[in-house]
Amino acid sequence: MADLGTPSPPLLLVLCSKSPRELDLSLSLTSKNGTFKLAGVEEEIRVLIQSDVDPGTQQTIETNLYMDALSTNLFGRLLIWSPRLPSTHDLVSQNFCEIPLGAVCVTDLQFKGRGRSKNVWESPPGCVMFSFTLEMEDGRKLPLLQYIVSLAVTEAIKEVCRTKGLPDLDLRIKWPNDLYLNGLKVGGILCTSTYRSKKFNVCAGVGLNLDNEKPTICLNRALKEMSADAGQIKREDLLAAFFNKFEYLFEVFLDQGFQVLEELYYKTWLHSGQKVVIEEKCDGHIENSVVTIQGLTSSGYLLATDEENKKFELHPDGNSLDFFKGLVRRKLE
Repeated sequence: MADLGTPSPPLLLVLCSKSPRELDLSLSLTSKNGTFKLAGVEEEIRVLIQSDVDPGTQQTIETNLYMDALSTNLFGRLLIWSPRLPSTHDLVSQNFCEIPLGAVCVTDLQFKGRGRSKNVWESPPGCVMFSFTLEMEDGRKLPLLQYIVSLAVTEAIKEVCRTKGLPDLDLRIKWPNDLYLNGLKVGGILCTSTYRSKKFNVCAGVGLNLDNEKPTICLNRALKEMSADAGQIKREDLLAAFFNKFEYLFEVFLDQGFQVLEELYYKTWLHSGQKVVIEEKCDGHIENSVVTIQGLTSSGYLLATDEENKKFELHPDGNSLDFFKGLVRRKLE
């Protein structure tokens, strides 16, 4: 008889609620057998509300600390925590219609995370990894959403450092969706969407190095290097600050557009005045031209000018993993 081996332990999802309303939603989710699905996952998915979790189960997230710091009306009020998942983004996107808008999924260890261009994002312990749900109606604004998420991350970290008396971390946004600290990548943003019933169902994800020093740098190590006596950023405080900031910025974005947030965004990104070399084919050979980044166009691409002050919109060519090594330009009238 073949040895079938030891069955894999179930994937545990723990539902945590801000108020009785979210608790009722959690109870409705646990009452449906097989509510949550994950394509390609053979393990059983076990769903519990927090009060039903075995006392012997180690929970690494202090949900009371998180919920006490959360002041939103929608986002983050239902938290789905798991000790390990293939991908928070897959869990949220594949179960979008089952979970309420604004719900967030957080995991300690992610082993099949999703990055840009179908890359796999392997996330070691110490990362802050979460994905959440939202809806949008205006497809013209959809490409700009990743900038709102990025801005909410940088503003949240500023807020946590300020309120906790920590040194300021100079976190920067690298267009279109990476986060940098001291010249090294420290995190990234991923937004995906599907169109259904005249609305865009959006899943937004954030990965951020908080306590893991590898493979590049992490926030708490940077704080310690700035001051040996500096305290540390807690994951719960960072998550709550993010959703507090995001909900406000998202409402402004929907009501007034991205233009009113551009000044704040440009204070945080890396690229104003940056010169970029564009490679273009001309008569069978490659010509290089230099343009200067001025900002963003209304469609969310890079706005640049050449030496004659002509305006161009810069697009990635789709072939390079580094956007700035694969840009093509389109002249603007």
